[in-house]
Amino acid sequence: MKEKLLELHKNAYSPYFHFPVSAIVVTSDLKEFSGVNVENANGTSICAERNAIASAVASGYKRGDFKEINIMVSSDKIGTPCFACRQVILEFFSKEAIVRCYSTTGEYKEYTVEKLCPYPFGSDDLV
Repeated sequence: MKEKLLELHKNAYSPYFHFPVSAIVVTSDLKEFSGVNVENANGTSICAERNAIASAVASGYKRGDFKEINIMVSSDKIGTPCFACRQVILEFFSKEAIVRCYSTTGEYKEYTVEKLCPYPFGSDDLV
């Protein structure tokens, strides 16, 4: 997965922060969907994680069809998803699904969605 994420980094559009991020979602039937961050001048950028999830959704996948997400930030340190991405991950992945976060050196940490998002906000919270 590390090599796929590194290759995908080349497609990121990050002319402002120079911080490419790549993500690959794996569905329960083992299909892979990729995403990269896409920055723009006013700061309303699209994150790689949401880009990959949206790609799977556009192909017909729904809540519960997601097995794992693999994310690589452009750093020798391991990064984790922003809170907007965590909310979208909560929407589509089970609590037991894997979130694997890589550095560009190949080191990674693995979390469950429940561990990464200990205080979720979901449809049950809407009144």
